[in-house]
Formats: sequence, C-alpha cells, structure tokens
Amino acid sequence: MLQHSVRVRFAPSPTGPLHLGGIRTALYNYLFAKKHGGRFILRIEDTDRKRFVENSESYILETLKWCHIEPDEGVGYGGAYYPYYQSKRINIYRMYINKLLKKGDAYYAFDTDQDLDKKRKEYHHRGLTFSYNSRIRMKLNNSLTLTKEQLHDKLRSCSYVVRFKIEPGETLKMHDIIRGNIIVETDHLDDKILLKSDGGATYHLANTIDDSLMKITHVIRGEEWLPSMSLHVLLYRSLGWTPPHFAHLPLILRNDGKGKISKRNADSFNFPIYPIQWKIPKTKIIIPGYRELGYFSEAFVNMLALLGWNPGVEREIFSLQELINFFSLERIKKSGVYFDIKKANWFNKKYLNKKKEKIFAFLFEEIKTRSILCKKDYLWKVIHLTMDRIHFIHEIWEHSFYFFISPNSYEVNFFNKICHENTISQLENAKILLYNINQFTSFNLRCLFQKTKNKNQTMQLFRLALVGVLKGIDIFIIFEMIGKKESIRRIEKLINQIKEKI
Repeated sequence: MLQHSVRVRFAPSPTGPLHLGGIRTALYNYLFAKKHGGRFILRIEDTDRKRFVENSESYILETLKWCHIEPDEGVGYGGAYYPYYQSKRINIYRMYINKLLKKGDAYYAFDTDQDLDKKRKEYHHRGLTFSYNSRIRMKLNNSLTLTKEQLHDKLRSCSYVVRFKIEPGETLKMHDIIRGNIIVETDHLDDKILLKSDGGATYHLANTIDDSLMKITHVIRGEEWLPSMSLHVLLYRSLGWTPPHFAHLPLILRNDGKGKISKRNADSFNFPIYPIQWKIPKTKIIIPGYRELGYFSEAFVNMLALLGWNPGVEREIFSLQELINFFSLERIKKSGVYFDIKKANWFNKKYLNKKKEKIFAFLFEEIKTRSILCKKDYLWKVIHLTMDRIHFIHEIWEHSFYFFISPNSYEVNFFNKICHENTISQLENAKILLYNINQFTSFNLRCLFQKTKNKNQTMQLFRLALVGVLKGIDIFIIFEMIGKKESIRRIEKLINQIKEKI
C-alpha cells in the first residue's frame, strides 16, 4: 500500500470530443485510484478559450458515464476543492504569479508577436532555432532589462506576458514510474509563458497549482506531456511544493504506421476513434462512436485497458473490478502501441457470447416488425447456429434472415453465370429428389446429395435459392430448419427468376 491517500485527476480540455487516447488516460487514472482506495477527480482545463468547442463538457461526462468511469469529485460531482474549472480559478493563479514575480523566478515580457517572429526569422536564416531562454532573454524586451520606472510605465501602457525564469547550468534528475529515471539539463529549456497577454494562466501554471492545491499524488497523463515534466518540477520547487509522482502513458498509434491517433485526422481512419458519437457543432455532421456501432461498454473498456498495459496473466477478458485488482502502472509499456480494430471486434464478440438474451430480444423484435410467427425454441436454435458469425447484436438479422423469409435478391455475378437451360434442368431434378425424401433431415439430405453429379455446383445453387448469397451456415441444416415445403418453394422461385432472365 502507498503511504498517502492516492488522489489522481483526469483533466481534459473542452476543445472537442475525447478520442481513444483521452478516455484511456481517464481509465488508467480511475483504475489506479480504485486499486489503492484513492479518489478520482474530474477537472476541466478550460484556460484556452480560443479553442473552446460547444458541447465538449457534456460529451466528456456522457463518455465517462458510458464507460462506467465515475469520478469521486470534480465537475458534476462537487468536492472540497471547488471550483474544478480552471477558468473560475484565475484569481488563485494571479496570486501565485505574484509570488513567483516577487521571488524573482518569473518576469514580465513585453515582446510583441511581430518582434518574436522577426527574431525567429533571423535565427532561421543563420541556421539556428530561436528559443526564449537564459542565453538571449537579456537582449529582449522584458522586465529583466528595465528599470523600475520603465517597468511601471510599461505595465500601464503595454500588453505583456509573464515568463518563468529558468536558470542555466543545472542537471535535473527526475523519475517517471513508467519510463524510469530522466535527466534534463536546464540549459536546454526555454522560459515558458505562465500568464498570457489576456490575463489567463497557461496550462503549465494552472496545472501545477491545481494539482498541488487539490493534493494530487500521481499525475498520469499522455506521453506528449513528457517534455513539460522538467518545467513542472521546477515550478513545484519554486513554489515550495513537493511534486507528485509522474507516469507518462505511451501513444496509441495508427496501425498503418503513419503516426499517432488524433482528432485532427479522424476521418482518415478506417475505424472509430471516439467512444460515443460526436456531432460537429458547425456542420452538424454526426461521427459515430463505438457505442453507436454496437460495441458493449464492458468490451470497449476491457480492450482499452489492455492497449498499452500488460496484466501479467494468460488471459484477456476482465471485468471492471478485475481490471482494478490487476492494474499496475509499472506494467504499462514505454513504447507506443498500435491499435487494431480486429482486436476490438474480438473483444466485443467475447462479451456478445455472454449476452444471448439480448440477441434473442433483438431478433424477436426483427421478426415481430415483419409479422413473422415462430416458436421461441426455433429462435434459440437460429441464434445458436449463427452466433459464431456475428460480432455485434445488430448483425444477427443479416446472418439469419433466411431462416424466416426467402431472399429478395440473388448474388448478381453468380446468378448471371447460371442463367441457362442446364441450370433449370439441374434444379428441377434436385427438386424431385427433395420432394421424394421421407425424413427431411440434414443427415438424410447430406447422404442423398453426396452421390449426385456436379455436387459442388448443386450445393451453390441450393445456397443461392435458400439464402441468396454463396455464404452461410451448412446448407443441409438450413434445409431442415425451414422444412421441405419452404425449401422447394424457394427453389421454384429461383427457377422462375432464371426463366425470366433467359
């Protein structure tokens, strides 16, 4: 057990829907908190108002609910550290900015965007990269180069930002639970902006202050924040606080080898990247998520948990409570992990096998809407025969309709290929054999047609007549299930269709 009560947070920005990486971060935080009897906090980091997207917050809450990831406190749940919106904590951030300024660990910078763009171009022409750091800051327009009087005048008349002052010449030694020891030289760090020109705090400042004041013990976040770890550690030190434990999660990569999964290129994937559907506010276009496509939330969460984490046992199916029991940050991979939609479908299939009652209910509604009458035993037998062919509940009708109704159409290429008198003769002969058989069972039918001439083509013709396509379960089982009368009727229907064609 850990010495202090575990407190972790999931702190998304309301800049659009959560994708796979975001919800996995929430899940890992939740599993870790529950494993150690801690608390899982939901905080909204809405400091970047320019990137705010309508309905993002409600989407975040609904996604967490669907995944059964319930916060213990935070937005929508209350708690002792209200408010949990960064936009409502500006006065808190200003107080700590003033503390850093008085201490000399931060300074005002008055450089305009045009000034900095000019500097970047100058450096670029010299084959260098511009960085606002200890080597150049004394040559720029900031409070470090101004007298008190000049600073006073500037603050009254000019727009400014506040930057963190990083001292050179220090070797920072840090530890990440997943990646181990990390060493960074402060000579390579730039003076990041802490307070923006509009008076709002940047992520770096707000994140550090909130994590400390909310007593966060472990920061579990995406790998993209690893380069910021040194800055955050220095901020903690400057404010006199002990940093939390850090764990940076590996990226979820595209399986085509073209980088990480991101919202920016979501439409280029051949699989969903959102847990639930997202309606784009401007265009009203709806992008379906895993929920709408028929995935069970338990299967989705199970799949997501194993996307970068190894439980250390020879099994893959875990309930949420079992995931909590097994979870360990130390068993998370360092390198990026490729997403495989086939594996996601496999997980859904495993959970589908446990939900036969739901499949029955779905299939019952399908036949009810078509005014088809049949016994429950027959429905259960159909489900048993077709279960192996489906990954989602909604696929059951597509793979079983021929047990209830005859096909409305036939596979075009094969149908065109067989449209001649010989096929009609072959089907008429087969129809006579079917009519004369006494016990219409799959066993008897199989024995009868094993000896026929052109057996393979005959089987294909039967399948076309009964199903409409050249795939499906054992054709002799279909014969037995739908019975002699219906089987012959469907063969006659195909014969008539061929006659019309020729």
